[in-house]
Amino acid sequence: MTNVYTSPFGERYSSKEMLQLFSPDRKFRTWRRLWIALARAEKKLGIKRITDGMIAELEKHADDINYASARAHEERLKHDVMGHIHAYMEQCPTAKDIIHLGATSMYVVDNTDLILMRDALDLLERQLTNVVDALAKFAKKYASVPTVAFTHFQPAQFTTVGKRACLWLYDLLLDLDEIALRREQLKFLGVKGTTGTQASFLELFEGDEEKVRKLDVAVTREMGFRESYKVSGQTYSRKVDSQIMAALSGIAQSAHKFSNDLRLLQHLREIQEPFGKDQVGSSAMAYKRNPMKSERIASLSRFVITLYTNAGFTAASQWFERTLDDSAGKRIVVPEAFLATDAILQLYLSVASGLDVNREVIAGNVQEQIGDIATENLLMQAVKAGGNRQDLHEVIRKHKMESKDGDLLDRLKNDEAFKAVRGRFSSLLKAEQYVGRSPSQVREFLEEEVEPRLAPRRKALGLKSEVKV
Repeated sequence: MTNVYTSPFGERYSSKEMLQLFSPDRKFRTWRRLWIALARAEKKLGIKRITDGMIAELEKHADDINYASARAHEERLKHDVMGHIHAYMEQCPTAKDIIHLGATSMYVVDNTDLILMRDALDLLERQLTNVVDALAKFAKKYASVPTVAFTHFQPAQFTTVGKRACLWLYDLLLDLDEIALRREQLKFLGVKGTTGTQASFLELFEGDEEKVRKLDVAVTREMGFRESYKVSGQTYSRKVDSQIMAALSGIAQSAHKFSNDLRLLQHLREIQEPFGKDQVGSSAMAYKRNPMKSERIASLSRFVITLYTNAGFTAASQWFERTLDDSAGKRIVVPEAFLATDAILQLYLSVASGLDVNREVIAGNVQEQIGDIATENLLMQAVKAGGNRQDLHEVIRKHKMESKDGDLLDRLKNDEAFKAVRGRFSSLLKAEQYVGRSPSQVREFLEEEVEPRLAPRRKALGLKSEVKV
């Protein structure tokens, strides 16, 4: 047990893969890959002072970073990039003069952020796909099971358990599309120089603009991007971060909505999140089965939603070609937004894969409400038999205000206003007739919306939730 603060994302919440992705080691090894790619491209384009031996030396020490030295240099220089340049120079004495040649700090810092966000978006897309698949299976299984639908959390009509799950699914499909879009549109900063004009590289290549253009393309392609942003200041536009944080916020919004619904359903005892054999719900009340995973989803989701605001403020407050007030915030906001969203989806997958449906409770609640629900069909039948819709509506309303103990249908049956349909009352107690097209809607939605998104992502399926506690 350490005596200094450690992040709950590392200890409790986030997956191993996402934690490794945003680890310091991953970041600094990426910096070195970027320096190697720059040197390799500069040599290929004619910078004669760069030799194959220098590049080989850089590659030899790409992963064995001398962190103690880098830290000592940073404390002396008060500059993290320069600290790591000096540490790399110590390991590569032959190549020390060509490390970071023509570049500014944002060449490694911003390009690394874009690489990490690209890879993190890929991971979130895989996780989202698995949650969608889990909910799709649930929706299909319970497509025709009637349940009470609510507006204002007051009993309204009937829907089906599967149809309600499709509402959760639809939100996630929007998120899946948005994450895929952000991943597709994400570009590389490339090699743009101090203010984005590439002036230092133009000087390096003695005014040859075509070589500068080719340098940008070569490094961009080597780092796995199709293209770089055509214009930038010293940094890529912070609107990019804001758009990505908005996509993560969207996932959090969907997950929060799901968690709220599930907590209400658990209160009704209709559907409960999975509960471990040895799990303790309360330290005081041994009988309790609290929806702790859903509550944690809500808590983490609120955190992610608020982080989007920070990214928006950062994008709005940049000065001209660069200001440094984005730096400290980005170091915190970007990794933690991804780590928290990862944690949310780990929980969502765990819950969605093990939902406990109490069909007897659901059926009991349906029967308790069926008298009220039946009045809508009764009203339609009475109108078809020649009644006045508004007058009949008022008769139902008055009887409802005076009814008790589920006697509403009996009261209406004995009312002269419904004399013409009195023989149909016995057919009103079958819940399936009040769910509308819910079963068909589930089938159509799964076939027309869900399956086309899952089909090209089949290889992503099979993830297991890493929820630790």
